[in-house]
Amino acid sequence: MIFVYYSFAVLLIYFSYKSFRGGFEYLNFFRQELAKPRSDFTPFCSIIAPCKGLDHDLEKNLQALFEQDFPNYEIVFVVDSETDEALSVIKNIHRRDAETQRISKIVISGKAENEAQKVHNLREAILHVADESEVFVFVDSDARPNKDWLRNLIAPLQDEKIGCASGYRWFISKSFSLATEMRSVWNASIASALGANIKGNFCWGGSMAIRREIFEKLNMHEKWRGVLSDDFAMTRAMNEANLPIYHVPQSLTASVENCTFAQMLEFTTRQMKITRVYGTKFWVMSFIGSGLFNLVMLTSFLLLIFDILFWFPLTTILLVSIFSIGKSWLRLNAVKLILKDYERELSRQFWMQNTLWLFAPPLFFYNCVCALLSRKIVWRGIKYELKSPTETVIISQ
Repeated sequence: MIFVYYSFAVLLIYFSYKSFRGGFEYLNFFRQELAKPRSDFTPFCSIIAPCKGLDHDLEKNLQALFEQDFPNYEIVFVVDSETDEALSVIKNIHRRDAETQRISKIVISGKAENEAQKVHNLREAILHVADESEVFVFVDSDARPNKDWLRNLIAPLQDEKIGCASGYRWFISKSFSLATEMRSVWNASIASALGANIKGNFCWGGSMAIRREIFEKLNMHEKWRGVLSDDFAMTRAMNEANLPIYHVPQSLTASVENCTFAQMLEFTTRQMKITRVYGTKFWVMSFIGSGLFNLVMLTSFLLLIFDILFWFPLTTILLVSIFSIGKSWLRLNAVKLILKDYERELSRQFWMQNTLWLFAPPLFFYNCVCALLSRKIVWRGIKYELKSPTETVIISQ
């Protein structure tokens, strides 16, 4: 048994070291991308923003879409019904910003029957974009992009060999909340999986852009039929077509909102259930990785408490902690380069990001177990069952 412990401990130290090295690569990638000259690629774009209900500061989030430093684009808002609470917010912003001469329209999609409501909304919105639109851009209603978000996001698409460009999110507490900080730490570990390796990147539907020509060539409108996850389906289509996915650090978007402990568990578990169905390999890796971390760290602490093999477990805990804290510190510094409007909030995250990492693997393990036991989720008030990557059942609205 001691030999097994030694083996697993060495393996965890090695993986922690590799993750730490990845932190340097992540920070360097951000610096390299920021050093590039401002893009002059400005084709007519259609920003598609599916909305459902009232997100925290929804008005501020949607207002940011009208304030993009970009010459020609339209905004297509889509809701499922005339009674959706988001509709009045959208109409108010549209009236107030009429003088900006931004083109915006509202699409009522109707209720989904055999796919996620968001996906249903996207499929309907695509049918209403302007004929002159060359690039489709997708954004979540809880994301708050900066004024250069659109220009930076589509810049890689100037290279016609790029399949899709994608940003990601970073959670920021509106006011301090331990559950919200834990969600941010959990999410941060996924954010730093993106980078210069275009073959290993994935699409994130909350900040994603694709040329219209490629979207239609891949027949994404039909490939989205029946699915729950728009971004996983897009990622799969890119991989099947051997098209690279370009991660755009400048298009990292802030999600400024608080959550309760129950909401944090619901969110993280939902993400892992979706991952199990659409990205089984990543779910297995999370299961094994978090299991290894929990097993080795718990065993090391117990050996220290009972004064068994004192130096080796102590060294294991110290090395894993140093590498993990270093990774968190490097990642947070990379994010600060982008989200400059939130410098004070990110500085406040310093202690949470560098301590709560210890609880992220147990949370991942819990999420993975839940995903193993059930494929049912609740998302925006709708209960779904994920039958397969192409079959979604709506249990109740």
